[in-house]
Amino acid sequence: MARQRTSGTRTAEVYRRLRNDILGGRLVPGGRLKFPDLCEQYGVSVGAAREALTRLASEGLVKTQPHQGYMVTPLSYEDLADLTRARVEIESMVLRLSVLEGDVQWESRAVAAHHVLERALFLSPDDPGHPTDEWAAAHAAFHLALIDGCTNRRLLETARAYREEAELYRQWSVSFGQEPHRDLVAEHRALLEAAVGRQPDLAARLLREHIAHTAQLLISVVGDGPVARARD
Repeated sequence: MARQRTSGTRTAEVYRRLRNDILGGRLVPGGRLKFPDLCEQYGVSVGAAREALTRLASEGLVKTQPHQGYMVTPLSYEDLADLTRARVEIESMVLRLSVLEGDVQWESRAVAAHHVLERALFLSPDDPGHPTDEWAAAHAAFHLALIDGCTNRRLLETARAYREEAELYRQWSVSFGQEPHRDLVAEHRALLEAAVGRQPDLAARLLREHIAHTAQLLISVVGDGPVARARD
């Protein structure tokens, strides 16, 4: 029993570290994930690394290819366009249901998540081209808190999975959140106010616009081919 708990703990730890490194842009989209390298870098067994990669693959952050093993999910214009269409429809619907069905505890979680987001450091002097891990985590937590009032768990899990995949594109956009005529802070505040103000149609419309705006920026960055560059 103790060995099982230890194995599970190691798998959970390497999963968490791999996930953070992928979403943090430290592992390159399209880059191979070789077991010898992973075992050495994260200090785990092949079995623990394989379990972690399988879990990440189910979330869309890792892909498998015949005879090539695992790789960080490649990014492309076609994939982003498909992902955006799916997110606009599903996530806005889930947010609308969340506003209609969420209770007072849901409201409290959304307000608290927004409070953390507003106070998170957006850019670091060490890497001014990308949002900090702190802000990225707070941003994801806020959007997930908004939709967490939805009682349809299947729809909710689908919306969460698509949002996770979109994080890859946000991390590889060097200008996300820095457009001169865009106010991300105001967009997030408006989303919160519409949600806790119980305005489902307005909240859904604002989210659709929020997703579409970000996607247009990312599409201009991705272009016609997969992203396969090292982070500057």
